[in-house]
Amino acid sequence: MNNPQKVGAVIVAAGESRRMNGVDKVFVQLGGKPALSYVLDAFDSCKAVDQIVVVVSENNVEKCRKLIGGEEWSRPIEVCAGGKRRQDSVAAGLKQLDKCDWVVIHDGARPLVTKELIERGLEAAKETGAAAAAVPVIDTIKMAGEDRIVRQTPPRQNLWAVQTPQVFRVGIISKAYRKAAGEVTDDASLVEALGNKVKLYMGSYDNIKITNSDDLLIAEALLERGK
Repeated sequence: MNNPQKVGAVIVAAGESRRMNGVDKVFVQLGGKPALSYVLDAFDSCKAVDQIVVVVSENNVEKCRKLIGGEEWSRPIEVCAGGKRRQDSVAAGLKQLDKCDWVVIHDGARPLVTKELIERGLEAAKETGAAAAAVPVIDTIKMAGEDRIVRQTPPRQNLWAVQTPQVFRVGIISKAYRKAAGEVTDDASLVEALGNKVKLYMGSYDNIKITNSDDLLIAEALLERGK
């Protein structure tokens, strides 16, 4: 951003990794180092970001601090414990921000995020106060009932698969989380529920989310291709 407003980042990495056979996906080795390290590399390289907070499960706090202490990033990186649900973890991260005007929220399980993706999000958010990385849907999508009978085929050109980073004015996302009810998997949807407009900006098909061992293989291949 071309202004002095303070930007914080909340990296959400407190998931249970239930589909990874007990292996914590943010600490799993990827290209010779923990997946979370790639995320921190990207955010540390983005000069617009003033503060970085990593939210992990309570039993991973010390492990995360040890990881951070063993690296040489250019700014302090804070660690805090999250909660059982994603929204509890995001809320915990937001509380750690120190007088930030903007926040970039990112899933720690998306290790191939880049500085450029973060910067594009900060620029896009200027328009409405909220922006989310997304890519056009490639496959045709069918909407079906519980009986699996197709009810509708929405036009593909209007469909986007949403990713993180997602960028918000802190006041907007803080209000959205105060009013959050039920299970939350997408920060932008909470902002939409308040009636705020969310700007989609071009993400990356490489910006995959690691949820199982197959995703790890894909991420390894993408890393190798990018060398």
